[in-house]
Amino acid sequence: MNKAVTDGILFMPPAFEGGLGVYSSGDGTPGSDTYQNAANAAFVPADQDFGGALEVQKAQSVQKLRYMGQTPILPGCYLRITARVKAISGNLPTVRIAGWAGTPSGHVSGVPEAGPAVALQSYGQIVEVSAIVGSGVRGGVDMAWGPVPTYGHFGLDLLGGIGGIVRIDDLVIEDVTDVFLRDLIDTVDVRDFGAIGDGVHDDQAAFEAADAAGGGRDVLVPMGTYFLGDSVTMQSSVRFSGTVTMATQHIFSLARNYDLPTYIDSFGDEELAFRKAFQALLNNSGHDSLDMKGRIISLTGPIDMAAAVPDKTSYSQRRLIKNGQIYALSRPAWDTEVVTSRATYSPSNSLTLTGVVDVANIVPGAVVEGHGVGREVYVSSVDIPAQEVRLSQQLYDAAGTQNFTFRRFKYMLDFSGFAKLSKFSISNVEFQCDGTCSAVMLPQAGTGFHFRDCFFTRPKDRGISSLAVGDQGMIVDRCQFLSDESGNTVAERTSIALNVNANDVKLRDNRIVRFRHFALLAGSSNIVSGNHWFQGDNSNDGTRSAGLILTRTNCRTTINSNYVDNCFIEWSNEHDSAPEYSSEFSFSALNMVDNVFLAGNVAPWFTFLVVKPHGAGHFLNGVNVSGNSFRIIDDPIDRIEMVDTSFADLDYNRIKNIAFSDNTFGNIYHTVSSPLLLKYSQNTPSATWTIDPGASLPFGAYAQTVTSVLPAGPLRTAGGGIAHIAPYYEAKQGANRNQISLQFGTPVSGTVTAVVRIDDPF
Repeated sequence: MNKAVTDGILFMPPAFEGGLGVYSSGDGTPGSDTYQNAANAAFVPADQDFGGALEVQKAQSVQKLRYMGQTPILPGCYLRITARVKAISGNLPTVRIAGWAGTPSGHVSGVPEAGPAVALQSYGQIVEVSAIVGSGVRGGVDMAWGPVPTYGHFGLDLLGGIGGIVRIDDLVIEDVTDVFLRDLIDTVDVRDFGAIGDGVHDDQAAFEAADAAGGGRDVLVPMGTYFLGDSVTMQSSVRFSGTVTMATQHIFSLARNYDLPTYIDSFGDEELAFRKAFQALLNNSGHDSLDMKGRIISLTGPIDMAAAVPDKTSYSQRRLIKNGQIYALSRPAWDTEVVTSRATYSPSNSLTLTGVVDVANIVPGAVVEGHGVGREVYVSSVDIPAQEVRLSQQLYDAAGTQNFTFRRFKYMLDFSGFAKLSKFSISNVEFQCDGTCSAVMLPQAGTGFHFRDCFFTRPKDRGISSLAVGDQGMIVDRCQFLSDESGNTVAERTSIALNVNANDVKLRDNRIVRFRHFALLAGSSNIVSGNHWFQGDNSNDGTRSAGLILTRTNCRTTINSNYVDNCFIEWSNEHDSAPEYSSEFSFSALNMVDNVFLAGNVAPWFTFLVVKPHGAGHFLNGVNVSGNSFRIIDDPIDRIEMVDTSFADLDYNRIKNIAFSDNTFGNIYHTVSSPLLLKYSQNTPSATWTIDPGASLPFGAYAQTVTSVLPAGPLRTAGGGIAHIAPYYEAKQGANRNQISLQFGTPVSGTVTAVVRIDDPF
């Protein structure tokens, strides 16, 4: 910036040869004495050093020389006043640049009006003195006048003894604001350090030099394309008008303004910027989160998150992506890859397909379909030389060789290339799948993946998928899963909100709308709490699907305080290569408490809880279903629980430790409980009373145990006398073994209350 150039402002005083009437021997103010016709001053037209010069004999202790013109002082503008002086004879004076600060109202006092003084040492020696004046207190400014003065009268002072004669060259006043410009606008331009910006020349060194010189100032990247031949870390804030380009393996780390909008500015492409920002997130200890700052980025295809960070296959420090929206543009890159291949499965090698034809065509993360394959079985890895495919779960009835179908859905953020990624979080991000793609594929392994306050909007196939054990300890909090299939009947839907293979998962306070299934949990030790999932449709007597699916027999899972709407909870062992019972824990350790179950327009055979063993010999052991509310809002259903015997039934003789009680029922024909409190009246005296709990025992189980029998009033003999006797019971009576017999030893009539259980005592 130079006001003489940009605004045409005249700072330079006229030469002495133009007349001395504009040069004052006082302060330079109007009316002060001038050097025109002064006895101690004359113009020397032909000085050997200066050409034209002013010769002055020093007549005062402070001999002043001031230009009487009003030199403007502008905010942010800095002037340098320069004079060249030499002594001719007499006393040698001291010389300094000086001025007078003024406004239209007069003199401004209290500001420095003189620069550094220089003593003349010999006759004929040329000494140059200078001083800088301006409004700001900055390094190198000799007279910092602040914002009040608007002009000044500038010149010099001769100090010391009188009588000496000096000659003075023409005064020079020039705008030197450009000396301070970098500090004034608080930027460092990478071009000043050699950057070219042609997309070919390596500007890495220039960027690093500009960053080193920044000293807390912003680094400016002007218009152009700047090729960086290696990784670059910028400690200063960077402002981009141009863009950078670099190889995939090189890292561009912005320490001061690390956020997605800055990366979009720096790379000029949203997808590339997201990749490079994620790469920096996992390669810099100076920040733990990538803030999208509310930006919406549009994707034309999946982002391979591991490929974006080619120097890492695992990472276990806490990292977070937050505050934005990712939108899928309709492109062919989202199309599902479908491969059909012949392979062999052996239960003895239960997680591997062998002899896989065209194994190279199969992609990790593909869902496996075939005879005897349970739901949500994924390809966790592929061994091409061995022609083997590693599976996420076992297959329940697939022994032998058959054709399998592998469907590889496409995900916005695909972490499957990471061997391990732990303590990673995604918060306040909406995945706008638009029915085009799925949302997130988890890494192969890892602990503590966390989704918080996210929206999974209209995923085509899946919201969150796990291909292996990258979901260990996963937490999904306060998220919404909004289906793309809301207009379809339940039978037509195929999308699933999420699946889990590993243990210790928490699903809390989420809202899930009209998927085929909400969640399939293949691991154990899960907590499912405070969620609302609903899967109904507008059909009458409609088919309903499982909302929550548990596929571990010893599931050690708590399901509490949820709102289960127009769907059911299914408990199976479809991920077991030997589904028949064989000394394991069987169906055990499920707590289902304080939930609200509601449904409408359902078929009469609909139930809210389904146990589905895929092999014979299993039983219930340690199940607590209590404090729940079950209600049908229109035509009643028969009961709220059932055993699906499509593959096998339970062994009801081995049921233990069941608490199925304190639930409420609305529009349910048969309320169930165990322990079940019954009241039975025998009107005709009999020695054997047969009590039929009927359909009031859960799961159609046997009347296994009677824990108490108490007469409700007197027991009377055939003659009307009161009998003081106690019966013994016989359990598992009747064709369905759901009756009990009370044996009194003598015929009696009366009323008793009895507590019947479907489990055996320990």
